[in-house]
Amino acid sequence: MKNLNNVLTIINMAVMVALIIMISLQNKSAGLSNVFGGGGSITQTRRGVEKWLFYTTIVAAVIFVGLSIANILLRK
Repeated sequence: MKNLNNVLTIINMAVMVALIIMISLQNKSAGLSNVFGGGGSITQTRRGVEKWLFYTTIVAAVIFVGLSIANILLRK
């Protein structure tokens, strides 16, 4: 069980790094102007790579949570 926990931890860390990169690649705002209400309220639909990146981020987040829960349950 100890080796399985180590493997899950390493995989979880790799998914975490990938998730950070995917979230960083998504550009939603134009900067600080949106914080103070200066940004326009134009909504756009995601297309192409942006849509693929959005869905991949959701899948990576679900995998990250699942691996975290599995790691916690296996430590008991």
